[in-house]
Parts: sequence; C-alpha cells; structure tokens
Amino acid sequence: MSMEKLIPRALFGAVSALLLSVSFLAHAGSRVDDVRLWPAPDHTRLVLDTAGKVAHNIFSLQNPSRLVIDLKNAELGADFDALDLAGSPIKRIRSAPRNGSDLRVVLDLKSDIKPRSFQLEPNGQYGHRLVVDLIDENGRRFEKTAKPTVTQSVGGQRDIVVVIDAGHGGEDPGAIGPKGTREKNVVLQMAKTLAALIDKRPGYTAKLTRTGDYYIGLRNRTLLARKYNADLFVSVHADAFRTPQPKGASVFALSQRGATSETARWLAQSENRSDLTGGVSLDGRDDMLAGVLLDLSMTASINASLGVGSSVLGNLGRVAKLHKPRVEQASFVVLKSPDIPSILVEAGFISNPEEEKNLNSQWYRDRLASAIMKGIEDYFQKTPPPGTMLAWQKQRGSSAVSHYQIKAGDTLSGVARENQTTVSELMQFNGLTDDRVMVGQTIRIPAS
Repeated sequence: MSMEKLIPRALFGAVSALLLSVSFLAHAGSRVDDVRLWPAPDHTRLVLDTAGKVAHNIFSLQNPSRLVIDLKNAELGADFDALDLAGSPIKRIRSAPRNGSDLRVVLDLKSDIKPRSFQLEPNGQYGHRLVVDLIDENGRRFEKTAKPTVTQSVGGQRDIVVVIDAGHGGEDPGAIGPKGTREKNVVLQMAKTLAALIDKRPGYTAKLTRTGDYYIGLRNRTLLARKYNADLFVSVHADAFRTPQPKGASVFALSQRGATSETARWLAQSENRSDLTGGVSLDGRDDMLAGVLLDLSMTASINASLGVGSSVLGNLGRVAKLHKPRVEQASFVVLKSPDIPSILVEAGFISNPEEEKNLNSQWYRDRLASAIMKGIEDYFQKTPPPGTMLAWQKQRGSSAVSHYQIKAGDTLSGVARENQTTVSELMQFNGLTDDRVMVGQTIRIPAS
C-alpha cells in the first residue's frame, strides 16, 4: 500500500519533508569548526572544536613518525595551515575525506610521541572538543638541574627553594571576568613577578611550574615541586563567584579531610612506597607503620602550611581587602604534598569588576606579589629549613654577632681581615650584592 493512500494528501508533503530531514540528520556528520595548539615542555595539546560528539580513532605510524586521527562521519571546516606549529613536535598537518563521509587527519611528526585522546563537554567558552595530547616520553618535563641552588661561598648552605604555580593554562582559561579577563593570564604574570622577587633575595631560589600558556595536570604540579626539592609550594589563582559582589584575597592550606584521603591514596599506590615523605621512605614498612609515618608527615606539612599561610595573609591584608580574616582549609589537589608545605593564594575575585580591573594592573599585581614575598620571608626568618643559608645565618646570629659602623677609608676586605672572616661571608651574612660599603653604614659581623 502506498504512503499516499495512508496519509491525507494535505499532510503528505509535510511528512515527506520531515522524513527527508530525519534521513539527512541520520547521515549528517559532525564538523571540525576550529583548531588550537598548546605546546608545553612535556606534551603538546591539539584541540579540535566539533559541532557535537564525534566517534574517532587514533594510531601512530613510524618511519617516518606520524599520528593518524580518523573522525567518523565528519567534515573539515577549520584551516590547519593557519596553525602555528612552533614549539610542537608537529612538522605538518594534512587532512582528506575518507570512505565518503569520514575525515582523516595526519600529523607529520619530528619525533615519536605517545598519543592520548579524550572528548570534553561544552563549557562557558567552548563547545564540544576532541583533545589529542602528544606526550613526550624523553624526559623534557623536568629541568635536568632541578635541584636546590647551593651557596658555595658560605660552606655549602643551600638556598630555600620556592615553587610558584600559576593555575590553569592552555585550554583551561580558569575564571573569566566581566570584561573577558582570563585567570590563566593574570596569575601567570603575577607568578613570574613573584618568582623574580624571590630570586633577588639572597638565600632564595624560585621555580615556576609553567612559564607559558599551557596546561599541567594537577598531580604533575606537585610532582614538579618534589623534583625541584621545594621547601614551599605556592599556587596562585583568582577566585570567581556567580554574582559580582564578592571580593578580597584569600589563602588556603590543606584540610585534614584532604590529608586523610591523600594518606590513603599514597598507601594504596606502590610507587609511593619508595618515595621520600618527610625524609622517611615508606619502602619496606608494614601498612600500620607506614600510615603512622605518613600521618606525621602530613600533619607537619599542614602545620607549616598554616604558619606560612598566616604570614602571607597578614601581609596581603596590608595591600588588599581580605575575603576571610584567617587561612582557610580545603581539599585542593595541588595542596596534597605529604612533605612540602603548600598554600593556595586567591589574589582576588576576577568576577568582581573592580578587582578584575585591579588584577589587570601591573602595579596592583606587583603589590600583591611583594606582600606574598614579605609573608614568605617573615616566616622563613623565624623557621628556616635546616641546611639553608638562612638557618646558618640565624645560628651564627644567635651565637655571637657584633656590629661595626663603616668609617672613612674602610673597605669590606679590610673589615673582613680584622674580624678573621671573608668578604663573601660578610656579603652573604648582610645580604649584600657587591663589596661596596658607605661611610656610616652598619654591618653585622658573625662570630669567628
């Protein structure tokens, strides 16, 4: 029986059009609308913006190295040729239709990589996305010199190492302000300013988890801090809320609940057994003893984090409005180092128009960075880590210190000879950057 006899003539045209539309949708594919590339030290992230979820398959080829990305029932609407490939392992990107309705994308590579792919749901900025990570397994993630700087001139006492972590990055913009300010950009600029301030202080060395616009996994950020043998980990962020009213800076340390979950995670993962936590290896320990040692390390780390966090918050309160009057505690992943004091600084609410404007100002970011530096310095002056130059200075200062006022004709080398010490030791002890002194200047003389 024909469809025309089952459906009145008046409805036949509409039904035919509807069936045609359904048939078209069933065969219509997704479309690659845009493409972005985020090179990082240990991986490169390729992001394809798609009209919807897309079935895909990826596989590698050697001689020469290539990565093939097959997208089912898809077509290309982006321009791969316009993509800047600098800093990535990709030499060229080619694409062509396949099997009539599919799309094949081929990445010609400079070297072999380990691929990983996943899809992301739409968020406030982007729609559906297919993410392909090209992971470098040759160890570029960490600097080969990721060790504390040693100050040889004062008997091998090392610098205090502070790792500064700029939140978000790459495909993850973080919070976005009313005028479009992206958290990832603001906190990176502030992290670089803070790192420069730290490096200028005698006895301190700063390291950055990221130096550009790329994303690092949360666990990898704490792993970097461990590779750098950090004495302190500071993660810099900018807060946001659904309404524009909230404002003010905050400082967070790890909560006890977060510490408990992290202890369980460490004990459950065998690779953590041989790692150092609080100076003690868990390798070869039974679960009960390992748990006790780890709990002690986590408790000490949290107490130290609260101490340095309180010092930083107090100094931030002198230059900015505070959101809360005390250090808050939460289960942020980046704070979960069992053996490294870690704090997270929310520089302000980027969702507040006034604070968005402030955070876009270099002058305001400099004030915040200086306050954080002062808080770090105040804390370590009181409790310097053993083996550091600051600990040496404190010990020498508490044993016997004299003061000498520079007179006309004095030189630092002459003062050093008279006091049976060296010019470099006097410079380190007084935080001098060169051996020049001025008449009337008072310098501290360490005990012989």
